[in-house]
Amino acid sequence: MQFTGAHILSISQFAQQDVEELFKVADAMEPYARREKRTRVLDGAILSNLFFEPSTRTRVSFGCAFNLLGGHVRETSDIKTSSISKGESLYDTARVISGYSDVIAMRHPVAGSVEEFSRASRVPVLNAGDGPAEHPSQALLDLYTIRKELGIKGPVENLRIAMVGDLKHGRTVHSLGKLLSLYRNLHFTLVSPKELRMPAEIVESLRSKGHSVVETDNMQEGLRDNDTVYLTRIQEERFGDQAEADLYRGRFRLNEAIYTQHCKPNTVIMHPLPRDSRAEANELDNDLNQHPSLAIFRQTDNGVLIRMALFALTLGVADEVHKHVEPVNWYTAKRFQNPPSIL
Repeated sequence: MQFTGAHILSISQFAQQDVEELFKVADAMEPYARREKRTRVLDGAILSNLFFEPSTRTRVSFGCAFNLLGGHVRETSDIKTSSISKGESLYDTARVISGYSDVIAMRHPVAGSVEEFSRASRVPVLNAGDGPAEHPSQALLDLYTIRKELGIKGPVENLRIAMVGDLKHGRTVHSLGKLLSLYRNLHFTLVSPKELRMPAEIVESLRSKGHSVVETDNMQEGLRDNDTVYLTRIQEERFGDQAEADLYRGRFRLNEAIYTQHCKPNTVIMHPLPRDSRAEANELDNDLNQHPSLAIFRQTDNGVLIRMALFALTLGVADEVHKHVEPVNWYTAKRFQNPPSIL
C-alpha cells in the first residue's frame, strides 16, 4: 500500500507487509502516547471527526491520537446536529467538510457509506466503522494487542483464537477475521447462536486460505485450548426490534470461574468494548477486572498508538515525528502504571 494520501476503508487494502510497516510506526509512537515526549509534527493540521453513530473509545481515541501529534480536532458526534438530517447528501457533505480538513475519521450506521463519502472527499478518509460491515482500525489494534500480549515479534503463526458472541453483526470480528487471514496456519473457533454466526463469506475465505474453522454454539467447548478469547456484545442496534436482541442477551458469559474451568492458563481475554455490564447481559464479568490476562484496557491504550500511526502514514509524516519533539511540562509520572494517591 502507498499510505500517503490514501483512504483507509477496509482491511482488504492491507497486505502483510503493510501491517508490519504500520506496527513499526505504532511502536515508535509509544513515548508520545505515554506523555514522555510530545511532538508538534501536525501543528496546524485539522482532523474532522464525523461520528454519525454513538461512540466513545473510537471517537475519543482518534481525536486523542491526532492531538498527540500536535493537530487540532473538530467534532460532529450526532447525525441530528449535521446537515444530513436536513437531507444533504454524503457527496455534498464530503465536498464541504474535506475543504475544512486535512484528514477525516468517519463512522456511519450504513454499510458502504464511508466508502461512498470518500469518493467525494478531497482529503484522506479513515473508516471508523460503517454499520455491520467493517472497522479496520479496530482490527489493526486488536492484532497489535494479540502480538504484544503473546510476545510475538513478527507475523503470527499457529494462533488459536475463539471469537464469541454476535458474530453476524459484529464488524470488529469481521475485520479481525479478514486481517488474520493474511497469516498462516491459524485455528478459529467461532462461538455464537446459530442465528448469529459469522457471515459465510468470511468463514469460507478463511478456509480457502488454509485456516481451520470450527463453528459451535457450545461456549464451554469453544473456550478450550485457545491463545486468545475475543468476546463481543449483542449488537442490539442492528436488530429489527429490542425483543429479538433480548433473545440472545446473556447467552455467552465469561467470568473467573468459567475461565478457570475451561480456558488454558494465560489465555488472553479481549473485547472491543463497550462490554454490556447490565445484569441481563454481563458477557464479561467484573470479577475478571484484576485478572492479569484481561487485556481489554491495554487494548484501548493500543488503539491510540495504531491511530497515531495511521495519521502519521496517511499524512506522510511518519519519518518526521521525532524532528518536532518538545518537553512535557505537566505532571504525568507513572500515570499509566498506578492510579493517583488519595490525599
